[in-house]
Amino acid sequence: MTIDEALRRYPLPRLESRLLLMQATGFAPAKLVGYPELELTVEQEAAYRGLAERRLAGEPIAYLLGEREFYGRPFRVSPAVLIPRPETEHLVEAALARIGRRPARVVDLGCGSGAIAVTLALEAPEWQVSAVDVSEAALVVARANAVQLAAPVTFYQGSWYAPLPKTAVFDLIVSNPPYIAAADHHLEQGDVRFEPRLALTDEDDGLSCLREIAAGAPDRLLPGGWLMVEHGYDQGGAVRALFRAAGLAEVETLSDLAGLDRVTLGRKAG
Repeated sequence: MTIDEALRRYPLPRLESRLLLMQATGFAPAKLVGYPELELTVEQEAAYRGLAERRLAGEPIAYLLGEREFYGRPFRVSPAVLIPRPETEHLVEAALARIGRRPARVVDLGCGSGAIAVTLALEAPEWQVSAVDVSEAALVVARANAVQLAAPVTFYQGSWYAPLPKTAVFDLIVSNPPYIAAADHHLEQGDVRFEPRLALTDEDDGLSCLREIAAGAPDRLLPGGWLMVEHGYDQGGAVRALFRAAGLAEVETLSDLAGLDRVTLGRKAG
């Protein structure tokens, strides 16, 4: 099978075929374009076939490539973590806009791949960034990303605030927690079918993790500190109510580029 034949063989978008062929062969993009008649080895052909068939079965291309870009940087991903999404960049932007680059203590609850924590540490070098996740497999990925991108992040394993030092308080708490309701049909669609269920749903109404994070925030925030969370498009009102019930002020919800509720934030009184 030649490069050209390989790119035409499977009913996949051309870009996906190219990415999978590069993954299977190690060829640079220029080689795919410049040498369409080049024959693949038996091993390369088998590797490409395996990737293509997995993609045709619906497996996310990010998992097949082992990487996804977030905020302009490459992050390793595996089925142990959610695939970083562009919508989550709004959470990073909100954090940087409210806190600035001044020295600050920051924690990311439920860090997954580490995309948020690592990005914040690199975008604001004076911040002291910590990250928490209950999954050891996720933390393996997150730590690898921090090392690969040279981001100084301190990691803790456990549920939400529990593994943090008892006296630790922060200028900023960020989180993209599981917020899909257990009965939501989206859990059975697209890439989500292959992502870790623990990171997607609370197996309840989609708000239980957000409730816990909001309720615990006042004890963990410095005066004037911010809590910022990502949530579902239809949860803005409910999350604002949780923030206000926790005593946070300046509560508002920010929209994503599609105009949908995406990030809610609130501040502890100074």
